[in-house]
Amino acid sequence: MVNRREVMKTALYTGMGSLLARDQAAQPAPATEIWVNPAAGADSSPGNRASPLRTLAEAARRVNQSEGSGPVTIYLSEGVHVIGETTLIKPERRLFSREARLTIRAEVLPDDPDWHTGRMPTLIHTMPLSPTWNGRPDPLGGAADGMLIETSHVTVRGLKILGLPVVESPKPGLIRRLYAISRLRRDLEDLEIAQCLFAGEEVTNPIHVGIIANGSSVRVHHCIFRGMKISVVFWTPGSKGHAMTHCFCHAVYGSAVWTSQIANDFDYRNNVVDSCNYVWTAQQAGSALADATGRQGAQATPAGRIEPLRYMVTDSYFANNLKLTGTGTGARLEYQDIDPSILQLTGTKITNEPVAIERDQTKRSYLHPVAGSEAAKIGAGLFLNP
Repeated sequence: MVNRREVMKTALYTGMGSLLARDQAAQPAPATEIWVNPAAGADSSPGNRASPLRTLAEAARRVNQSEGSGPVTIYLSEGVHVIGETTLIKPERRLFSREARLTIRAEVLPDDPDWHTGRMPTLIHTMPLSPTWNGRPDPLGGAADGMLIETSHVTVRGLKILGLPVVESPKPGLIRRLYAISRLRRDLEDLEIAQCLFAGEEVTNPIHVGIIANGSSVRVHHCIFRGMKISVVFWTPGSKGHAMTHCFCHAVYGSAVWTSQIANDFDYRNNVVDSCNYVWTAQQAGSALADATGRQGAQATPAGRIEPLRYMVTDSYFANNLKLTGTGTGARLEYQDIDPSILQLTGTKITNEPVAIERDQTKRSYLHPVAGSEAAKIGAGLFLNP
């Protein structure tokens, strides 16, 4: 005789298994591609190529809500993408890796045969400024993060990023700021920004900082930075694995790179810096340590005195810049000149003559050093294969 209790238990387990299988079947697998088109998309759409989303912020929410592992690529179409809120990348139940990463990229990249500058997705920032920044009240009048990338193993590639149409300093003591791409957590690693054009303008659409990133292994390459206050800030003292290569910085009215006592394995090469205020800001050890330990939510820097660091500058070209090296801290950029011997120059030229820049918008090399010029031979610009 069959045990009645066993029959009921078997039926219960079978029923539960059926329900679980049905629920699992109802859950769509995490998308490996998310498409965004501001002209043809809708944020209620599935987000595939045939039915794209409208905003990058919604694509980020889809990533944040996903689970599991494996790569995800967000494709942005050509056209104007209005950034009305911070694009927060913060998945809590999905893991990326160096091989299986999150990529935010243009549909067509600069080295593709049918690319031209008009095909770059153009991000225009329109969000309100927050009264807080980096987890604490902001006394300077407000700040905004364009992309806030709070996960490891992310690539951003092929975008044109414009500033925020505000008056940057409307009253004495106020500095309203846009940080176009930010990473605030110091425990993160592996952020790549490549083939992007950052274009600000002090009066009409200022960018305070193009890229500001904590953590290790921030790699910036083949980018153009124009008309902003600071191009890139490498922010965590003692962090390793950073690189800035093949970038063209023009008319940067603060500094073309800012290092906050990062390790001297910094790979800085094949960059052209033209008509900038300072080529390099090296934050002094004391203020770097204060930044690392004094900000809300920051992790403590290992104990011990931070020694002055020297950095290798390889195969680069510095033209018509006001100063070579300075130091300072904070949004006010209270710079002081320092001894340029912190830079070890190898194969690098310094000249007072400005770089000739291609102004013909129909050319692929628009806004690059003019072809055939000494600066162009450095290989800085949007193309991996110039």
